[in-house]
Amino acid sequence: MNLFNLTGKNALVTGSSQGIGKAIAVALAEQGANVLIHCRDEAVAGEQAVEQIRALGVASGLIQADLAHEHSAQRIYEEARHFGAIDILVLNASVQIRKPWAEVTADEFTEQVTVNWQRSLELIQQFAPTMQRTGWGRILTIGSVQQIKPHPQMIAYAAGKAAVVNMVRNLAVQLGKDGITINNLAPGVILTERNAEALSDETYREQVRSRIPVGFFGENHDCTGLALLLCSEAGRYITGQDIFVDGGMSL
Repeated sequence: MNLFNLTGKNALVTGSSQGIGKAIAVALAEQGANVLIHCRDEAVAGEQAVEQIRALGVASGLIQADLAHEHSAQRIYEEARHFGAIDILVLNASVQIRKPWAEVTADEFTEQVTVNWQRSLELIQQFAPTMQRTGWGRILTIGSVQQIKPHPQMIAYAAGKAAVVNMVRNLAVQLGKDGITINNLAPGVILTERNAEALSDETYREQVRSRIPVGFFGENHDCTGLALLLCSEAGRYITGQDIFVDGGMSL
């Protein structure tokens, strides 16, 4: 019996046109899940991700929505309904603004908290009821090592990610009886498009790498093994957990 088999399951991965989100989306599809791709304004990359998933013999589609907009969670839910009931919800999309704490504006703070935390709750509010009715569901939030090792230039981002962990624990207690697990996967420094610019500075790159016990940066696919565990029947007894994929950086 393959406990990782997701044949017949429908998944939605936010922020999945590239990076960690795309890697998780493809990994779910490789296990048989039909996967909806979501992006903000990277339509070309989004369509490429859809085609890559369809090439695996499963269904896919693209939802384009800016999570900074007030009714975006409801809009995503309405569009996803045409795809089928969502069994697996991966909340990967986020906004990250690098700036000294004293210079963070109210708008910048609000945007990060809204997209990274509030929309996560709203999307769960939209999709969890169907999971409750079917008696099976997997919700996975994507956090960050910054939850406990905050970057000095990302105060709002780091605090918001820590808030999501508290939300995950709260909901795990309430949703467990309905066959729904919810967990947080917290990556360390992954070689994503987002991190490329900062890590292009050799001095900064080496400073960061020196704080990682395994001695190297992670890649997108390093997050997929744990994601598959937490999104499948193999992880049915794991809920409310905050698990780091960071090469030991959180230690």
